[in-house]
Amino acid sequence: MSQEVWAFSESDSVANETLTAANEIANAISGKAVMLLVQADSPGKASVGKKLVVKGSAQSPDSPEFVSEAISRAAKQANPAVILVGGTKNGREVAARISVRLMRGCLSDVSKLSSDGKTLAGERGEYAGKVLTRVVADLPCVATVKAGSYPPASGKGTETSEVQVGDVQAKTKTLSVNRKPAATVDLKAAKIIVSAGRGVKKKEDLAIIESLARTLGGTLGCSRPLSSDLGWLPEDYHIGLTGLNVKPDLYIAVGISGQLQHVAGIKDSKVVAAINIDKEAPIFQAADYGVVGDLYQVVPALEKALTSKRK
Repeated sequence: MSQEVWAFSESDSVANETLTAANEIANAISGKAVMLLVQADSPGKASVGKKLVVKGSAQSPDSPEFVSEAISRAAKQANPAVILVGGTKNGREVAARISVRLMRGCLSDVSKLSSDGKTLAGERGEYAGKVLTRVVADLPCVATVKAGSYPPASGKGTETSEVQVGDVQAKTKTLSVNRKPAATVDLKAAKIIVSAGRGVKKKEDLAIIESLARTLGGTLGCSRPLSSDLGWLPEDYHIGLTGLNVKPDLYIAVGISGQLQHVAGIKDSKVVAAINIDKEAPIFQAADYGVVGDLYQVVPALEKALTSKRK
């Protein structure tokens, strides 16, 4: 077993986060972190830092099937101590396939990784984020790193290397691809988020919430019903267990009851404030500050007060 720690994600931003985790583990085991690039044709000399480039030929070079086979073949040659994969939808499938091909243990959707040179340990949220469990796997192993749990790597080095993995033929065939519209907001990077919930009576009233967000210099978000059930906002506005996990400096929940699924997505926020007409709403249990009142009265009054303070 080598002391290399490999990092991979098909998403550039998640790849940089995963590399940060790889650097930490590599430092702990006196090894080195390696960024992976899986590509059908040789890219030549890499220009964006230290990478292990694996190549082959396939009709679908971005598919989890192709990527996992390419990484598995390279891993059989180099035998890295840890293979970290960004915890995206595709990444979870890639990691599971690698784990089976290499017969290695796999930690799923973990953060706060650590290693003593013999094992890899990490934290994983359970029961909608109410409980943190510590999971451990013997080295060598595979793990998916929870997206957003590490900052992007500040530097990638300059050394490059290339590994030939031969021809990779996919056993499945993609007939068509229906791509989702590109995200219109980046809630994961937002410092202030004002989210709307079922307390908003009609779609047009979202303008009240969005106006407050704009006054605060923040971004509009929402709970699941407004995006998935009612279709008032795109899915990339949806915060919660089945949507986005966010960690802004300030999160304001407006008309959101605060079920476990939503609270799981905001638990890393520095300050949580809630506005709800129901004093028994669960959101108040998760909030640092709360206002019991009608959002149609409270939100305009709050925005007016903020505006007057700036004059």
